[in-house]
Amino acid sequence: MDTFTRYLKAQGMVLLFGGLVGPIFLAVFFATGSDPVLKWMFYAGLVTTAAGVLAALALTNHAEKSAARDRYLQQHGVLGLARVTSLTETGVRINDQPLVKVGLQVTGPGLTPFDVEERITASVTRLPIITAGHLVVLVDPATRQYQIDWQRSGVVSGTLPAQFTITEDNATYDLSGQPEPLMEIMQILRQHGIPLGAEIDVRANPAVREQVTDIVRRVARGRPDGRC
Repeated sequence: MDTFTRYLKAQGMVLLFGGLVGPIFLAVFFATGSDPVLKWMFYAGLVTTAAGVLAALALTNHAEKSAARDRYLQQHGVLGLARVTSLTETGVRINDQPLVKVGLQVTGPGLTPFDVEERITASVTRLPIITAGHLVVLVDPATRQYQIDWQRSGVVSGTLPAQFTITEDNATYDLSGQPEPLMEIMQILRQHGIPLGAEIDVRANPAVREQVTDIVRRVARGRPDGRC
């Protein structure tokens, strides 16, 4: 989304939540022939309209910074695991979805473990991921800024399937809901620039294939039923 589109979206939100009063006052003042009795409408409308424009610019600037941070974390962030240490309701609902306060303990390669609190809109798809107990995050080690990766979190939590077929074994192994080995595999995929998708074929990359196979087999040895 470009800057101008973000500004239009922000201006629309400002107008929706009361910013329309200023332009209405100005329109009424000029429509009545600039009646001196209604001069207060001109000043009130001018101030309100200017405040609305400034608010929209501030929202746009915030959105730009958030987008830049997210892009940086996607490209350079460390893949970490955040354990859910607490989950409390705030009593607030956004778009008829509960806003919850989640305590997280973040760990990862090269990271000093740290605790944070995050307010999350617990949608129907997100709530099962949160209650499963672990979230995947992308972290800037220097600033500890982080971003929750909901797709990877879904895999780690078990709400999305994580099955691995090894042709040499003529078997499919299920690692769904097992954070530690799945994080190892996702670290390998990220290091080799392989995006996480519904299906991932690593046969064309022998190095990745060998590493992933070793992890799956290592975990499988502890589960003779074929579910790792």
